Amino acid sequence: MTQVKSRTARPQRKSPKKSWRVVDIVVAAVLAALCAVVFWAWANLLYPVATTAAVAYPPATGLIGGGWLIAGTLGALIIRKPGAAIFCELLAAVLEGFLGTHFGWPVVFSGLIQGAAVEIVFLLSRYRRFGPAAAAAGGALAGLVMGINESIIYNYEWAFDQRVVYTALTTLSGAVIAGILMWLVTRALQRTGVLNGLASGAARR
Repeated sequence: MTQVKSRTARPQRKSPKKSWRVVDIVVAAVLAALCAVVFWAWANLLYPVATTAAVAYPPATGLIGGGWLIAGTLGALIIRKPGAAIFCELLAAVLEGFLGTHFGWPVVFSGLIQGAAVEIVFLLSRYRRFGPAAAAAGGALAGLVMGINESIIYNYEWAFDQRVVYTALTTLSGAVIAGILMWLVTRALQRTGVLNGLASGAARR
């Protein structure tokens, strides 16, 4: 009887450790700081160029929207703990505010809801799936939230069809820049071994 049970018993899948360690907090903070610099450059250097290029059709600026979403997906992919996406995206937005941006302090609220959107995607998989599909979905949902939020706060004077197009483009940009590109960045970092002390490094091994 014992032998029968041992043969038919299914091996239990171990749940990933979800508690944060000091190293996770430190790395997440560093990631947020680096992304804040990217956010600042995106807003103060790239955005003016993009708006000038898209003067004939302003919604086209949605194509660069994904640059403001990278902290959430990158944090989730590297830290792989509950809250990583919100932590990184929100902290990066706060730091961007201190660095100075013409968008002002509303970027903090944007960081909160965009990070939460990424978090929802990984939460649905119970923080078990961190492949390109999950990354793209996280970036896309964050882009969708970004498009809706900015259509209300900044682009309320646009025609409805322009706001729809802008939101579609921020969703696409989020999937590509914040999703697939950040997944590729994570893979590249995994190969170097710098993530070995983190859950993402252990998954690679």
